[in-house]
Amino acid sequence: MLDLTLNPYLAVLVLIVLAAGFLASTLLVGMWLGPKSYSKIKDEPFECGTAGSADVGGRHGARFYLLAMTFIIFDVEIVFLYPWAVNLKQFGPAGFWAMLPFLGLLAVGLVYEARRGVLDVR
Repeated sequence: MLDLTLNPYLAVLVLIVLAAGFLASTLLVGMWLGPKSYSKIKDEPFECGTAGSADVGGRHGARFYLLAMTFIIFDVEIVFLYPWAVNLKQFGPAGFWAMLPFLGLLAVGLVYEARRGVLDVR
């Protein structure tokens, strides 16, 4: 068995090799099991077995992008706040004060969106 405690980079190398092997194997299996014949009808996009009903190349309104920004703000917030909250006792007061600028930046984004009316239910 490999002793990964000797060199900390050996574990990273093993992970990279495993990820590359998984990628190569899924691509090869997909080519092996994938469709072999192509036609105009098979290559057309479909929605639930029927022909597409709308043009997907249209433009979205600014409200769509602001709403997407809201989801990104909350996702980033959760990704960083959950581990911080779990280890808050270990970090002590210094950890609390170090997180305040990050929370302030997220609050600025939310205030911007609230003023733009993204959070209003219509």
